[in-house]
Amino acid sequence: MRPPLRIAVLECDTPLPNTHAKYGGYGGVFESLLRESAKKLADDNEPYQLDPDRDLQISKWDVVNDDKYPKLEDIDAILISGSKHNAFDDHPWIIRLVEYTKQVYAHDRARIIGVCFGHQIVGRALGAPVGRSEAGWEISVCDVDLTDKGKELFGKDKLSLQQMHRDIVKDYPKEVIPLASSPRCSVQGMYIPRRLITLQGHPEFTEEIVSEILTTRNKLRVFSDEECQEALSRVKNKHDGLVAGAAFLRFLLEE
Repeated sequence: MRPPLRIAVLECDTPLPNTHAKYGGYGGVFESLLRESAKKLADDNEPYQLDPDRDLQISKWDVVNDDKYPKLEDIDAILISGSKHNAFDDHPWIIRLVEYTKQVYAHDRARIIGVCFGHQIVGRALGAPVGRSEAGWEISVCDVDLTDKGKELFGKDKLSLQQMHRDIVKDYPKEVIPLASSPRCSVQGMYIPRRLITLQGHPEFTEEIVSEILTTRNKLRVFSDEECQEALSRVKNKHDGLVAGAAFLRFLLEE
């Protein structure tokens, strides 16, 4: 694809108060990631170059409350966000999202990026089983092992990403190329050239975003005091969010 890139962020949740106040929604969180990732492409003198402002046209779509979707002729890609909801549930808006994802996948031009819940929605749309992980939660900054294709796409031997999930894609759909795995999640990333790229981790999450989620869920007793403190001890660790964001942009620019 050639810029400008028209990217529709499908917002599948509402951020907690501090994150919402700063970014105005998860669309704003991803907009920050993508614009900073475009700067990284320039700083690294990569052959793929994008002007962070002129070449990224980012729209936001609240698919939970508004249940409205962009027309495929008006966009180049969708980016499906994370969510507190379960990708395997059959709420009407989730079923509609799965069906829309299938439509985009069947399209001959528009591309798909999926993150966490979005990664799982893509897996479900492609017929893979999605459900709870027997290993439990994977939270805060964690290492992810890359396949050969993952190393090629991300330019590293291993990724460190913020994580916040206990649901997983349980098997790779037959048509995708595996990208990554971790001890708690064997399906950490999926790829089909010029069609889709997904990650179970959260490249868009910052220390502040994850800390707010951890402390809030600790108060709600989703995470025990011990789990929360252990995760908070890793939340400041260096992670590869911009590396992943840059890979997303290179994927969109693939000819």
